[in-house]
Amino acid sequence: MAKWVVTAKRADFAAIAEKFHIDQVIARILRNRDIVGDEAIDLFLHGTLRDLHSPLLLKDAERAVGILKDKIGDGKKIRVIGDYDIDGICSAYILLRGLRLCGADVDAVIPHRIHDGYGMNDRMVEEAHEAGVDTILTCDNGIAAAAQIACAKELGMTVVVTDHHEAPYEIEADGSRRECLPPADAVIDPKQEACAYPFDGICGAVVAYKLVQALLGGTPDEAGRILLKELLAFAAFATVGDVMELTDENRILVRYGLKQIAESSNRGMQALLNVCGLRDKPLSAYHIGFVLGPCLNATGRLDTARRALRMFLTEDEAEAVRIAGELKELNDSRKNMTLQGTRQAIEMIEGSALREDRVLVVYLPECHESLAGIIAGRLRERYNKPVFVLTDAEEGVKGSGRSIEAYHMYDKMSECRELYTKYGGHRMAAGVSLPRENVAPFRDYLNRHCGLSADDFVEKISIDVPMPMSYVTADLVRQLSVLEPFGNGNPKPVFAQKNIRLIRGRLLGKNSNVGKYTVEDESGRTYEMVYFGDLEKWHAFLTENFGREECDRLYGRGGGGMKIHVLYYPDLDVYQGRERLQMIMQDYCKGDV
Repeated sequence: MAKWVVTAKRADFAAIAEKFHIDQVIARILRNRDIVGDEAIDLFLHGTLRDLHSPLLLKDAERAVGILKDKIGDGKKIRVIGDYDIDGICSAYILLRGLRLCGADVDAVIPHRIHDGYGMNDRMVEEAHEAGVDTILTCDNGIAAAAQIACAKELGMTVVVTDHHEAPYEIEADGSRRECLPPADAVIDPKQEACAYPFDGICGAVVAYKLVQALLGGTPDEAGRILLKELLAFAAFATVGDVMELTDENRILVRYGLKQIAESSNRGMQALLNVCGLRDKPLSAYHIGFVLGPCLNATGRLDTARRALRMFLTEDEAEAVRIAGELKELNDSRKNMTLQGTRQAIEMIEGSALREDRVLVVYLPECHESLAGIIAGRLRERYNKPVFVLTDAEEGVKGSGRSIEAYHMYDKMSECRELYTKYGGHRMAAGVSLPRENVAPFRDYLNRHCGLSADDFVEKISIDVPMPMSYVTADLVRQLSVLEPFGNGNPKPVFAQKNIRLIRGRLLGKNSNVGKYTVEDESGRTYEMVYFGDLEKWHAFLTENFGREECDRLYGRGGGGMKIHVLYYPDLDVYQGRERLQMIMQDYCKGDV
């Protein structure tokens, strides 16, 4: 059972509400998100594209622009090397389009997840040299490719790195960290120590977008303005798809980018919207994260991400539609494979000593290696522990990890780097390759040195406002939209009400997987409440706390004897032009006796 914690940060909510013409509930939520001061509040509520940070604040941005302009002017061949996920695909597309508008002789290569692994490898460097490439431009990778970049330099090539991942480091004798940057001609990465960029939480595609902005100059011509508008959609798509925090300029990029995705003239983007049933519909960050984005990731997992890049680059509508359909089919297949792998992992954990581990290291030899990260994420959600899922690869074992807030995954992995052949990542996620014989030592070391306590594994849900449902109006629900887009770093607000009585319920949906209820507060006022969560777990809770008979009555002639506390979010259900308030239940526990 999750632990509920009321966020109680203080401010003059009445004054904030009056000044910015918002409800005091909105003012409280802004304070809970640490949006403090008139300037920050105004930026959050009314920020525009003019408020984005200058690309020239990125270290080496001007140097990279100078290099690329010289290469373009000299007719040198440039090769973009991307990655096989959403961010890598969008980054490569952004750089290709930007460089081509500038007249560059440029192509792009996306590594194959299984045959190449993450980022640039030796073979890709050699192939670039053999193809007469003068300059390699990385995106969403490169910060950790020191050996490959050194090889490219020895072969006489110029290398420009654009990335957003943590730079590798070594621990000095005094315990301090020494950053290890690759020997590239320019390194653009907001996370490098010497970079003064105000916000280091941007994804690789936004770094690429910033470079294109810098290439086109402060006052681009009409073609440049049109292109930047189109590329904004891809920067926003990757920001959500790569689970960046929707704060600072990411929030602005996504807010405006969602509109550009819906209006995009890109045939591939429109085809993807169409096959996913989202054409001409209002888009939210949810649609990118859980509907559109997984289709792009699926091609990199089960096939080749070059197919997704080709979909965005094609001018042939029929080809775009065909590829979009293939991506959706791949994603449907990926869903089934993920479900099977997750079930197998749970059986392994529940049936062994793994269940007692504080850091779960699950070895599934036959699992498709591209699904390891997704399965790790599912297990992290179930057990609220750091999780690594490992599987057999072409050479040794490969895997992915997903973490919890209390555990810095990359730092902890770095403590035993001698066990790996390759690794990388950040606080919340990581990837690793290691010899099969090192799986057990890997699990042993991480568990002995995890530094986690039992309290770290208790899921905590922060309540923004303990708010009676009677306070909710249609106007308040509409006002809540000023907080969007919701996502990582800017979650949908959580409200709480105590002692709601369940009066009547029914099951909806093709598979009866949605519960709809009439509930009553202590004043006798009734409300409609909907639950989209795990109904099996919900019914087990009701039966355990109130008995089977009372649970059956709820769905029959009506209950009234079950009193619960709920976490909820208010919504407007619009049907045939009519609006009805409804509360979306997010969590629950037994009410006061």
